[in-house]
Amino acid sequence: VAMMVPDYSLIAEIMLYAEGFKEAKDLSRKMTKLYKLSSEQLSQQFHYDFGMRAVKSVLVMAGALKRSEPNLSEDVVLIRAMKDSNIPKFLSHDLPLFNAIITDLFPEAKIPESENAELVKEIREQLISQKLSDTKGFVEKVVQYHETLKVRFGVMLVGPTMAGKSTVLKTLANSYTSLAKKRNATKQPPHPDFKTTELVILNPKSITMEELFGNFDNISQEWTDGLASKFIRDFSSIDTPDKKWVMFDGPVDALWIENMNTVLDDNMMLCLSNGQRIKLNFTMRMLFEVQDLAVASPATVSRCGMVYLDHEVIGIESVIKGYVDNILAPLLPEKYVDHVFKQFSTSFIKATNFTRKFGTEPIATVDSNLAFSVTKIMQALLSNGEFNAKKCADEFLKKSIDRIFLFSFMWGIGGSLEPMS
Repeated sequence: VAMMVPDYSLIAEIMLYAEGFKEAKDLSRKMTKLYKLSSEQLSQQFHYDFGMRAVKSVLVMAGALKRSEPNLSEDVVLIRAMKDSNIPKFLSHDLPLFNAIITDLFPEAKIPESENAELVKEIREQLISQKLSDTKGFVEKVVQYHETLKVRFGVMLVGPTMAGKSTVLKTLANSYTSLAKKRNATKQPPHPDFKTTELVILNPKSITMEELFGNFDNISQEWTDGLASKFIRDFSSIDTPDKKWVMFDGPVDALWIENMNTVLDDNMMLCLSNGQRIKLNFTMRMLFEVQDLAVASPATVSRCGMVYLDHEVIGIESVIKGYVDNILAPLLPEKYVDHVFKQFSTSFIKATNFTRKFGTEPIATVDSNLAFSVTKIMQALLSNGEFNAKKCADEFLKKSIDRIFLFSFMWGIGGSLEPMS
């Protein structure tokens, strides 16, 4: 079988002309060079993809941006599209290199910030209402998720455990629903992005393939839908402008994700083993929440948009603040909440660095997980029926809280170490 490498530059040029760009020839060469340099110079990650599907999604996004903001110069439109579709998936140490490549290729271009003021304000309100920290990095990740969902039918949230993936998903869904209600209440015209969002979450690895996609009964030969096929069938039959999201929260592997390939590409069709085909509509999205894509095939990676989160996005101090405010604050007198937070945040990094340097963990932990353990042990001790911090006399309350914190801190962080450590 004769095969050939597609001419990315020519394909990009034709698509840019089709999207209305006048300088398509020059821009297509620069874009192809950017993707070539990125694939060669950035770190090798399982969720990185610089293939034909990635190029196509950038060109579609660039066309939409050009139509929405016709006064922007064409190179700025293309740069913004390339940044919006690539930056969400990059690790922090790859970002400066990617920006440097763009600066080299477009030395005179000045990119204005994209306007998402209404959405950003709502995201911050949603986070504050849940007593979570509205850090700039985390809000940016929610906005990046929003931008990626506009151009990709399947989107993966990738990152280590407790990095905030589920919070990104739920915060964006709640923000969409809240903004839709506010616009409806004030009789403003509906926004194409802000719609009531219905979200279904399932774990694909907790059930068998038959329970996920459906199977025939061996005796009666009757077809029974699986969880995924039922939700997808139900959502596809609802003819409303509301957003409908199906979230697969679990490891991605070749056993079940390959059945989703026709769903994630341009066909948007779920093919079942009984011969049925379920056509999905544009109000639906297939979402995935995974730790990594080590065993996913390139076909799957190329079909999905990626948003990467790591622990640096939120910062351990914001995590600790959230745990103290949500879990410990109701159990402590108000004047001691800040005291506990200061003790916790100043000691935590030193303690975790020490244990990881000199101790041995049979099962690897992450900082957020250790902070949560400390908080839950302290909650258990403060919730003890024989001790009520809010009714204790001041003269020994501070000492008691310090002792409880010290015990919780020691076991929360040291509990994961080997006995000899």
